[in-house]
Amino acid sequence: MYSPGRFWHALNDGRIQCDLCPRFCRLHENQRGLCFVRKREENQMVLTTYGRSSGFCIDPIEKKPLNHFLPGTPILSFGTAGCNLSCKFCQNWDISKSREMDRLMDRADPQTIARTAKKLACRSVAYTYNDPVIFLEYAVDIAQACQDEGIYSVAVTAGYITPEAGEEFFRNMDAANVDLKAFSGSFYKKVCGGKLEPVLDTLKYLKQETNLWLEITTLLIPGQNDSEQELEDLTQWVVENLGREVPIHFTAFHPDWKMRDLLPTPPTTLHRARKIAQKNGIYYVYLGNVHDKSGSSTYCHNCEKVLIGRDWYVLSEWNLSNGGLCLNCRARCPGKFEALPGTWGSRRQSVRLDSMKV
Repeated sequence: MYSPGRFWHALNDGRIQCDLCPRFCRLHENQRGLCFVRKREENQMVLTTYGRSSGFCIDPIEKKPLNHFLPGTPILSFGTAGCNLSCKFCQNWDISKSREMDRLMDRADPQTIARTAKKLACRSVAYTYNDPVIFLEYAVDIAQACQDEGIYSVAVTAGYITPEAGEEFFRNMDAANVDLKAFSGSFYKKVCGGKLEPVLDTLKYLKQETNLWLEITTLLIPGQNDSEQELEDLTQWVVENLGREVPIHFTAFHPDWKMRDLLPTPPTTLHRARKIAQKNGIYYVYLGNVHDKSGSSTYCHNCEKVLIGRDWYVLSEWNLSNGGLCLNCRARCPGKFEALPGTWGSRRQSVRLDSMKV
């Protein structure tokens, strides 16, 4: 299903310019942007993947990863196809770089997605797998339908979006995990085909001008973005611009797509990154894509007691009061917490919406 797209304008040379992301693709008739899903048709911008998905499944919310937003609860996750970055290490390249629209097997309108999430007892819906920025119109319509059903919306995104489009997109989200891929302009240019500054602008906007819950993920790639100096610069920037309370996840790289010649990230690199972040004052630093109970658990920044114990995606301890206060010292842990955690655990359950009755 094609749907009218927003955030574009006509140029004097006859082309139209997409203003959704900092790529600013300029298109002749029937051309598509780099994301592949936004297309010029009949002198306007259209979104070619509205109402279609590459698949739905129920995940633990910690897998997004979000550790301070309704821990232990199930989240209905889905994506479409395409992406507005070209990361050579993409773990979902078969979706993000897909040019086969028949990959979009499952069809669902926004109301069906919201009602399905409610029927399956999911507390939230995640726009993930590929970047939801490129299907903004579809994501916003779903988020508004979810609000009507009391379901939260979570964006898993690289944050590569213009300020104008970002304002509309993020005001409909309740939480976001932003993938800060490196703290180097050259890395973004050579490895991701983008720029660092727009991502930093997005992060500052989210923290300083919105109320959504924010967490950050950085995938550490050996020899690419894991130097001690870069980690110092990245974590110092986070403290100075976003604050000590924004959780950051350092995750392990596994060779994929165009970077299969590199080695996986050793645990020592993750632990070094965590120590640097903690030294620079970040309260909540997590390790991902590895089995590390200590690196997955949440600790009180004041008394250092375990607040939420985690073994992979299974919660093993819960020492928070309703509202997120440490039961030992009463210090506040920022996030969205309820009196009791969810009990979804580590299950992953595929869902076919076109076969459900809601």
